[in-house]
Amino acid sequence: MKYGEKEIKTFDIDAKENFWPNEHTKNYTIRIELPEFMCLCPRSGYPDFATLTLSYEPDALVIELKALKLYINSFMYRHISHENAANEIYDTLYTKLRPKSIKLTADFNPRGNVHTVIEIDSTHN
Repeated sequence: MKYGEKEIKTFDIDAKENFWPNEHTKNYTIRIELPEFMCLCPRSGYPDFATLTLSYEPDALVIELKALKLYINSFMYRHISHENAANEIYDTLYTKLRPKSIKLTADFNPRGNVHTVIEIDSTHN
């Protein structure tokens, strides 16, 4: 197993070092684009690809960017639907960060003439 594969397989999103104190009290937005998301279709096993866009207004914590990358990459070996992947990522980040607001957009590449975009926004929940 290559070092990157090992790092992804053993990654634990719950580790304390993945989240840093937000040193700023003003309101600001962090916007992150993750254009190489991959998971496996739970029915066929075919790969599904998406661009994830995360936008959040931090409160007490921010996520360390390498931790976010490893967390997102950990889905590449999982058989999971588009909806479940997007909701799991949103729920995990919302629970861990407790941001003032957060929005996740999962824009999946078309497959079989179907294009899916999933948006989850804390301002609508």
